Amino acid sequence: MADPTYTPPKVWTHDAENGGRFGGINRPTAGARFDKELPVGEHPFQLYSLGTPNGQKATIMFEELLAAGHSDAEYDAWMIDIMDQDQFGSGFTALNPNGKIPALEDRSGPTPFRVFESGAILLHLAEKFDFLIPSENPARAEVLSWLMWQVGTAPFIGGGFGHFYAYAPEKYEYPINRYAMETKRILSVADQRLGETRYLGGDNYSIADIAAYPWLGVLVHGEAYNDAATFLSVDEYENLGRWVAELDARPAVRRGRIVNRDALRERHAASDFDNVDPALL
Repeated sequence: MADPTYTPPKVWTHDAENGGRFGGINRPTAGARFDKELPVGEHPFQLYSLGTPNGQKATIMFEELLAAGHSDAEYDAWMIDIMDQDQFGSGFTALNPNGKIPALEDRSGPTPFRVFESGAILLHLAEKFDFLIPSENPARAEVLSWLMWQVGTAPFIGGGFGHFYAYAPEKYEYPINRYAMETKRILSVADQRLGETRYLGGDNYSIADIAAYPWLGVLVHGEAYNDAATFLSVDEYENLGRWVAELDARPAVRRGRIVNRDALRERHAASDFDNVDPALL
């Protein structure tokens, strides 16, 4: 076990051995580590992702668009295996210099262009299709505020609580307490809001809900960070539980959750779901 009285050196240097589960992936430098082009399918949108909470935001949005009749939102979803370091290939880092999933190439117009960061992808698609985002204030401002709230709070849940509670090579009381407190505060914010309104942005389902659901839903279902739901007493957030159950029941949400995971590693057509275990849909 590391020395709890550790004193930081004057100048920090990287040591991959101290990185825990993800130590072999994380480095203090950006950019490609090897040359590898990305595959390209036939549809207007090419998504390169993984079925993590951030990745699910994009696939849920695409499935919601298609369910609503936006046939020109067809997409190819290619799996980026972060444990195999696919995100550090030259093709992927050209789409996302930050080297994180998801990354999108919009090929629907004469000149393809990139969109990276999950919140930016949601906002881009919402504006492009005039879908799941209000057109006028104050409703629009409310949805955007909750979207940015989710983007800003997710690192406290994942990189903070999740890392120190489940993934860090040693367990230390201070960081676990610090981030458990912050995660419960975030859950409380959502729970209080959902006691006031049906959805985070107000009376109508929106991209704010799509952004928050993959992160908060896995906590409610006890699917994240070992037994985190018990540790955090997640069942006490009844309004949050009601909202998660409502989104659970949406067919597009159920489809989007399984894309780029073992159940459906790639998605190129709606018929791909025909080979998925019906219990997941």
